[in-house]
Amino acid sequence: MSASASPASPTGGKPFSWRFTTPLFIGSALNPINSAVIATALVPIAAGVHVPVGQTAILVSALYVATAIAQPTAGKAAEVFGPRRVFLTGILLVLAGGLVGGFAPDLTMLLISRVLIGLGTSCAYPTAMLLIRRRAQSAGFERPPGGVLGGLQIAGVATASLGLPIGGLLVQFFGWRAVFFINVPVAIVALIAALLWIPRDEPAAGHRGVRSVMSSLDVTGIVGFALAMISLLLFLSSLPDATWAFLAATIVLWAALIVWERRAKTPFFDVRLLASNRALTRTYIRFAIVMLCSYVVLYGITQWLEATRGLSELGAGLLLLPMTLVSGIVVIPVSRRNLIRRPLLLAAVSCIAAGVAVLFLHTEAWLVLTLVITIVLGIAQGAGVSSNTTALYTQAPGEQVGTASGLLRSFGYIGSIASSAIIGIVFRDRVTDAGVGVIGWLMLGVSVVLLAITVFDRRLRRSANA
Repeated sequence: MSASASPASPTGGKPFSWRFTTPLFIGSALNPINSAVIATALVPIAAGVHVPVGQTAILVSALYVATAIAQPTAGKAAEVFGPRRVFLTGILLVLAGGLVGGFAPDLTMLLISRVLIGLGTSCAYPTAMLLIRRRAQSAGFERPPGGVLGGLQIAGVATASLGLPIGGLLVQFFGWRAVFFINVPVAIVALIAALLWIPRDEPAAGHRGVRSVMSSLDVTGIVGFALAMISLLLFLSSLPDATWAFLAATIVLWAALIVWERRAKTPFFDVRLLASNRALTRTYIRFAIVMLCSYVVLYGITQWLEATRGLSELGAGLLLLPMTLVSGIVVIPVSRRNLIRRPLLLAAVSCIAAGVAVLFLHTEAWLVLTLVITIVLGIAQGAGVSSNTTALYTQAPGEQVGTASGLLRSFGYIGSIASSAIIGIVFRDRVTDAGVGVIGWLMLGVSVVLLAITVFDRRLRRSANA
């Protein structure tokens, strides 16, 4: 039976009605928007809590670190406790984070708020993937529900560049606290919708002690993964003045994590799966590269537009808005047809074209080229995100799709944090045209790698329907 047949769900009606998908889409949109919305508020936040502007950068990295760790953790927890329970917990954390940040008197409380928001928003995407997978299986779908996965991608990734203009509007008309308070009404809507329309999880089979639960979650693996990710992200954030102790700690922690996970009964970071399922590993790498190219433009070129072309934060955000619109348009046909290989090739070629255009941004045609770059990267993001998600849906074992989906997002955030490191290196002293040129060459280099691991991947299917 195909996904388009829309058989009746066990509770009656269509299995993927708007009631079921609405809370999933709202929850999944919170993370990418919160990732970007803070960018336009850093300067007024610094003035509001009386700290140097440079110190507010920790509010950006805090959400990245929390998200990179929490995405697969939430997926694992959803597999153990049930996706609805984890989804609702995440929404409550977002609600708390919005209130804490909105009333925060100092930078420390704002940092706590961003961590809460990062942890809470991370629960939405992996739980949504697990809920969709289980409902599709119970409804008898033989193919991925492409339209539903496409909607999830539009909500979960393509909305990232919306954060800049939204943040600009909120700061301009309501002040910097609005970028935190805005989470409160959205979380309340998502919470009510989830309580009403997401079916309850199955009751736990028998009583499970603390030790059994910890073993099922692989708490040691989660802690090891968190420490390894934190050390990696700290090293990337320290560039260009590399802190080699962080790199050494990263190597030791990842080695220890691999040794532990190879022996764990229910591993959190399934090393054997990544080693045996190399197609899935390549999917993670492709996703990270697409996100690297997107975010290095989203943040690096935004800084250049403001510093050298005199655009306001709102103006720069609006100029990059086509990336969101185009990616959303591209996601729809790719996801509905469950396409994989050709969209991935299109994403790679689009990233190469964007890199070439960046090399010529210093010319008088900068405005036209900026629009070209955002449109082309919108194509890359829409095609790459949708096709990689469909590939993961078919490559990951059904019982591990929550954790696998969370890891996909973690790889995406590694790409985004790597983009921050690149921007820090090339704009170390000041924002220059030469630095933009370096960004263009780096984009070209990673995009060629993206094209190569797509062209020569023999296990990559044309579509999930094949």
